[in-house]
Amino acid sequence: MFSVIKTKFALGAFIEGLDLSNPLSEKQFNQLYEALCENEVLFFRNQNLSHENHKQFASLFGQMQTHPAYPTVSNYPEITILENDRENPSKIEEWHTDMTFKKVPPLGSILIGKIIPKTGGDTLFSSLSSAYEDLSEEWKVKLEGLSAIHSFEFGFKESLEEEGGRERLADALLENPPILHPVIKEHPFTGRKIIYVNKLFTSHIEGDDKGTILNFLFDHIHQEKYQYRFSWENNSIAFWDNRSVLHKPVNDYWPQLRRMERITIEVDS
Repeated sequence: MFSVIKTKFALGAFIEGLDLSNPLSEKQFNQLYEALCENEVLFFRNQNLSHENHKQFASLFGQMQTHPAYPTVSNYPEITILENDRENPSKIEEWHTDMTFKKVPPLGSILIGKIIPKTGGDTLFSSLSSAYEDLSEEWKVKLEGLSAIHSFEFGFKESLEEEGGRERLADALLENPPILHPVIKEHPFTGRKIIYVNKLFTSHIEGDDKGTILNFLFDHIHQEKYQYRFSWENNSIAFWDNRSVLHKPVNDYWPQLRRMERITIEVDS
């Protein structure tokens, strides 16, 4: 048995009494998946996982994917390295949902803190279901049926503008043309409706030529009342439901070294 300790905020729960280096029983897996869907992001402390442990745990939830723009761990192409220091400052500053430039974006991501700076480097999470629930009925009706364009090129414009960036990411650009997603989606497990736009990858909403609707939604979903701020420690884990959560790194630790390792899980087809 393990405990699910909810935060006092719009989302998030800490899991206690579970060692993720050990295999999970079917009952534990089902309870953990339900906790993930209900709480939208789960946090674990003191999890000393090997790369193989990380992979085995993630594989319980679905197929694992690689990221077209980041390096990976040797012999573990599914483990993305997110490492920043003085020479390599983070380029991701915006709120986002991972890889919405794909036709079928990921189910979730399991991020492990490997090297945590002495100060700074928190991650903010925000509930897109709570943001939807707070909309007026007028806005809920207005948003139904609208579609938004999500784009790899839009999201990685800074990397593409670097010297050699377009050459380095040429395959990713070809494999990830702009894609349409509904502005309002329904979570497949909880049935909650969510606002499915994010500032990093959503370039515009069809028919919203002046950006009025999209800018309103960005202001709405970024409100502090929907957020939880997670402070990292070495061997901490955040496992978020990418179908209903925004996240944003707090890049206040530069020039200190921060290394994270992430596995992103595909939605079962």
